Amino acid sequence: MLDAALIKECADPSLKPAIVEQFVMAAGSGDPLAITVKSGGRLILVPKAASAEQAMAIVRQYAGQAVVRVGLTQFPAGVGVKEPTDLKPELVDACQNLRKGTAMFAKVLRIVAKWYGNPMSKDVFPQIFEDAVYAWKTGEFEGVSVFQAEDPGGSSPINHADTVDKVPGGPERSDADADLSQVPNGDLGTAGIRIDLSRIAGAK
Repeated sequence: MLDAALIKECADPSLKPAIVEQFVMAAGSGDPLAITVKSGGRLILVPKAASAEQAMAIVRQYAGQAVVRVGLTQFPAGVGVKEPTDLKPELVDACQNLRKGTAMFAKVLRIVAKWYGNPMSKDVFPQIFEDAVYAWKTGEFEGVSVFQAEDPGGSSPINHADTVDKVPGGPERSDADADLSQVPNGDLGTAGIRIDLSRIAGAK
């Protein structure tokens, strides 16, 4: 569980603390030095970093060649960076990672909410949150690369929900081979259409 003081000091103010906590629980890590590396849809085992220096050495080793996620929010290390040497140690700083990650996730939420027509009903927010977490994990939502996409701004249900009933789980979605956020020349247009049938499966 995230420290309340850390959330208050570092998280993006557009997200309520409960949403920040559930975002990190659903998509992040409890370890500020946590690094996840995937290549070709497969997880690459990397040594556990014991210091920020070690963590950054691992990040720079794989950045540009694989999908690298870092820190509390599992922030995509390659976003907005042209060279591995441009990667900053702030990626593995708990506060800075939470600040960057929650700001980016808030943008992803707005992108998803806009696709839904920016509904204000609290009942819709859990589905928007679930899709936003999926988009965070894969880097893509309905053919759009969410990390590079422009922030749509405007109103969204972010501030109209205090919490999500449960951290998204439900039917397992395979996102291991879907993260196109940092893959060179990745064809974002090949992502299939996702249809969630779980809600009608039990309504017969």
